[in-house]
Amino acid sequence: MGLFNIFNKKHKRLSTPVDLSVLNTDIHSHFIPGIDDGAKTMEDSLMMISELQKLGYKKVITSPHTMSDFYRNTTEIILSGRDNVKQALKESEVNIEFDAISEYYLDYDFEKKLDDGPLLTFGNNYLLFEISYMNPPDNIYHIIFKMQLLGYKPVLAHPERYNFWHKEFEKYEEFIDKGVLLQLNINSLTGYYSPATKKIAEQMIDKNMISFVGTDCHHMGHINLIKEVIYDPYLEKLINSSTLLNKTL
Repeated sequence: MGLFNIFNKKHKRLSTPVDLSVLNTDIHSHFIPGIDDGAKTMEDSLMMISELQKLGYKKVITSPHTMSDFYRNTTEIILSGRDNVKQALKESEVNIEFDAISEYYLDYDFEKKLDDGPLLTFGNNYLLFEISYMNPPDNIYHIIFKMQLLGYKPVLAHPERYNFWHKEFEKYEEFIDKGVLLQLNINSLTGYYSPATKKIAEQMIDKNMISFVGTDCHHMGHINLIKEVIYDPYLEKLINSSTLLNKTL
């Protein structure tokens, strides 16, 4: 059997959908309109958040990008946007808890942001960060150690999407050994990003390595994929994992 067929071999679909209300909280999305590549309008935001509520989520912690050269968001910009969305949710009678952090990009300026702090965190001082899809930064372990020295608990966003580690699975295990928590994108289980990403995601679930699952929702297309992935056996296995922390938030 060729690699393509192995990657695309479908698991038996569940007869009943996974109950996402067990998760309680989504910790990765892009619902503040107009400040990154997520929701463009408040109507977009309300529609997507309402759909997550219908899927069982009781709390949304949205996470707009912060990048030095592209999405130059600040704590003030993000919290102001959060307050606007909360007001719109109230006026629309969408009864869901809403908060905001950031998905910080580990670029040349990130260490300065750490020094200037404090950064936006969730739960037990968890700090969500991402890295380049092209190659890992040379100073990644230094930055992780510095986060920890400052009292943050680093959470690496969607590690399954970093293709350069797909043939070095031990790198993911090394992050866990260093105290980094891993956040999986729920739609990685659909093959949306790539068959290889799906395979790595399933491997991480098999090894009980995931601490958080997030929607990473940018648009309604992502919502529609979630409505399909709730029949995936690996999502059921993940939600039953003893390491998953969403429900503690």
